[in-house]
Amino acid sequence: MVRAARKVDEAGCRLLDAFSPFPVEEVEEFLGARAPRLRVYMFFGGLIVVAAAYATEGWSAIFDYPIDSGGRPLNSWPAFILFPFAVGIFGAALTGFIFLLIETRLPSLHHPLFSVQRFERATQDRFFLALEAPTAAAENRRAKAWLREAGAVDVVEVEK
Repeated sequence: MVRAARKVDEAGCRLLDAFSPFPVEEVEEFLGARAPRLRVYMFFGGLIVVAAAYATEGWSAIFDYPIDSGGRPLNSWPAFILFPFAVGIFGAALTGFIFLLIETRLPSLHHPLFSVQRFERATQDRFFLALEAPTAAAENRRAKAWLREAGAVDVVEVEK
């Protein structure tokens, strides 16, 4: 699979995706995979929830329902820390889950590759490479012949 991906890259074709029964880390460099920004989204999502929870507690204790308890200040921050912390963790987790679904484009109930015969073997014992097809008919035929020479068992065109 790595050798085929390298040949695809040398030929100037664009590798869209790779499917295998186990992770093949060397193929990631040909896919142009970028580091996910999920942690950044989670941090800012949690931070926004923490700020909102702290502001809600502060507003209610200072303006809506002020209670003078033993001469302490109304905006005593140590009393307000536990709830924003707990809700902030939940907010970060929820933000992470939502952005995970967005980045992976899930739920995807149907993908055009599912209609390709023997594609289910990608989870068992076969390797599949998805390439962007050339637009010109002559280039398309040449690419199919080149893929068969490179060792492809089957070459199938899939419409989006």
